[in-house]
Amino acid sequence: MTAPAALLDAARSGDASAFEELVAPYRAELQAHCYLMLGSLHDAEDAVQESLVRAWRSVGSLDDRGFVRAWLYKIATNRCLTAIGQRGRRELPVDLTPGTPATEISWLEPYPGASPEARYLARESVELAFVAALQHLSGIQRAALILREVLGFSAAEVAGQLGTSTASVNSALQRARKAIGSAAPTQRSVLRDLGDAAVGDLVTRWADAWQAGDVDAIVVMLADDARYSMPPLPQWYRGRDEIRAFLLRGPLRSRWRFLPTTANGQLAFGTYMWDHAAGAYVPGGLDVLTLRDGRVAEITAFLTADLTRFGLPPRIHPSRGPAPGRRGPGSAG
Repeated sequence: MTAPAALLDAARSGDASAFEELVAPYRAELQAHCYLMLGSLHDAEDAVQESLVRAWRSVGSLDDRGFVRAWLYKIATNRCLTAIGQRGRRELPVDLTPGTPATEISWLEPYPGASPEARYLARESVELAFVAALQHLSGIQRAALILREVLGFSAAEVAGQLGTSTASVNSALQRARKAIGSAAPTQRSVLRDLGDAAVGDLVTRWADAWQAGDVDAIVVMLADDARYSMPPLPQWYRGRDEIRAFLLRGPLRSRWRFLPTTANGQLAFGTYMWDHAAGAYVPGGLDVLTLRDGRVAEITAFLTADLTRFGLPPRIHPSRGPAPGRRGPGSAG
């Protein structure tokens, strides 16, 4: 897409308003791109802002035949590569043993499923397993995979954006495909195969079980090898028995309210814990569910997520005291 000539001319002449109008159509998709590169919505927002500042400073170098979208992606991708280099691979787990949650990455954050940016990406491309897998690739491999296979740039265009050769891009892409392997996202097809009625039933049963403190009703909905992790905490649990024990000694000692939403193109719940002093249910995190064969195969509880970014209220005020609900076994306190 070429830039409107008048806007580009005005921006090159120092008109800040014209520049803002010139880049406005690309802000949302750049944020989605930077999220895939960095795995963090906050880092992505910072990267986009820094990229646009750099673009404004260099807009005079863009001639009237320049392709604004590709130019902006080049700036944003290179800003992300710098951020990845500064972050360093030292922050990744050294050894990911079989069964370790793919989300054991300290900076990983959920992505609002209903945000305007979502329309720029295939729904699967923001699923947690895929975004987490990307974080284990080198920066160049990550960029090559996203720019080529998610955004559809040609190998030659990607080479131009990364300042390398087409052969190098194809080599990085091949290595990325091999490394990412079975981490390819699948939740969209899982939800489609289940159907709206079954998904709706699962949503109701999951929320009801948590709100009633019924550990048995929760556990029966889990896959045998289900996993429960809580970014940014390093602790995680695997299997029904471990998760059951954890729920009884921790979360189910509180009263909860769950509100359904979507995150990363997946089923999710905003969780609210009863706070007596506040007289309300206050945010406890965002639980993103990964489903398999009609059961919950993974729960990723983002403890510090801002629920308002997922279309949810900042807290829930019941009409009179805590909403009724049976306390689960072992949920004293």
